[in-house]
Amino acid sequence: MHTKTIAQLIEGLRSKEFSSVELTRHYLQRIKERDGTYNSYITVTEEAALAQAEAADQRLAAGDDNPLCGIPIAHKDIFCTTGIRTSCGSKMLDNFIAPYDATIVENYQKAGAVMLGKTNMDEFAMGSSNETSYYGPVKNPWNTNCVPGGSSGGSAAAVAALLAPAATASDTGGSIRQPAALCNLTGLKPTYGRVSRWGMIAFASSLDQAGTLTRTAEDSAIMLNAMASFDAKDSTCVDEPLEDYTAKLGDSLQGLTIGIPEEYFGEGLNPQTAERVQAAIKVYESLGATTKSISLPHTHLAVPAYYVIAPAECSANLSRFDGVRYGHRCDDPKDLADLYKRSRGEGFGDEVKRRILVGTYALSAGYYDAYYNKAQQVRRLIKQDFVDAFNQVDVVLGPTSPSPAFEFGAKSDDPVAMYLEDIYTIATNLAGLPGLSIPCGMVDNKPVGLQLIGNYFAESKLLNVAHQFQLATDFHQQLAPETA
Repeated sequence: MHTKTIAQLIEGLRSKEFSSVELTRHYLQRIKERDGTYNSYITVTEEAALAQAEAADQRLAAGDDNPLCGIPIAHKDIFCTTGIRTSCGSKMLDNFIAPYDATIVENYQKAGAVMLGKTNMDEFAMGSSNETSYYGPVKNPWNTNCVPGGSSGGSAAAVAALLAPAATASDTGGSIRQPAALCNLTGLKPTYGRVSRWGMIAFASSLDQAGTLTRTAEDSAIMLNAMASFDAKDSTCVDEPLEDYTAKLGDSLQGLTIGIPEEYFGEGLNPQTAERVQAAIKVYESLGATTKSISLPHTHLAVPAYYVIAPAECSANLSRFDGVRYGHRCDDPKDLADLYKRSRGEGFGDEVKRRILVGTYALSAGYYDAYYNKAQQVRRLIKQDFVDAFNQVDVVLGPTSPSPAFEFGAKSDDPVAMYLEDIYTIATNLAGLPGLSIPCGMVDNKPVGLQLIGNYFAESKLLNVAHQFQLATDFHQQLAPETA
């Protein structure tokens, strides 16, 4: 059962090949037996999952036609879940039991999906390797000496190791697409505002977006149908008409124009990764699409702009974790200042502290205009690059990550090298565009990801473009060693 995609599991449930309870027990047993190797879950909700599965079976017997009814999924531990620890991968929230559900968690519950548990992640979603979690690093199922990517590495590893058919994730600068690339998955970051952020613990509010990690584009479309909704509780959620994201998966690519940014194929890109991406371009041309060289001239400014804006917003968002209201509190504080200092000093890890310090500096008097305001101006230029590009092309294509998965510790002592892992994904968040990563081959037995970027609210087109590639290739069907 665990080798089936969501689409195949839906068929199995409808044909009574197995029940949701049987399917859920199967995944829970695999987690119990195998996750000690990968560390992809922080919390496994066995009792609640079986109760939800039983309820789903009753709904199915009564004729419920929601596609996700009875399908087990995992949630990244950044999304609040009533009565269940929501840690955000941090000691600061190790004792936090959420009093309500995030909107996307509610949406999946309404659809009848079964929650297997909460997945591991970089602390407060800050990282590109899933090495910063308080609960230890997550290992890549394709090579356990290597990182799975971050910050949604737990979700990626769980799906790649076949410990869940799909998982929710979040993407602030590439945290869905980069783990998807490193773990041979399909990772979708929708348009900013397409999916509610209510109940998602904030890192950088103008950049964070919830999305999914699945094995196929078809599964991503099924997941997005349940996830996407307008939410009045989230002031950044856009009241844009919803659509059936599976409806256009079969559309031909004849007449499609794909933009190839010249800036994405220069220095820093692994030559073998570039070869896999170029081969993917030829596949698209064989499917009837035309390609056009384009320029995104401010690409080189995306990383520096991001690493001013994101830390500034994280500094503001994380100021509420002070040992007073909830979260970690130090023992026996001498006074209020000692409470603040020691609670935050003990509760946050090094990477979170680094970003808080950078952000506080960028927002401080005398530096706001020089750094934060200037970064926002650069952000507008990056957005305009894409606006100009989409006047010429339908989709932008390039590598997701500059190289395949790297070994643990390889970049831990060099934050700048780690930050450059997101060089191709960050601009999409700065512009608020939808982005998607799909498998496009292997380098040294490690997966390579192909990134597709679409215009605003063009998720259907992106998913169609990805699905047609997956119909023509079998990269997405390859499974990590020792998982089947």
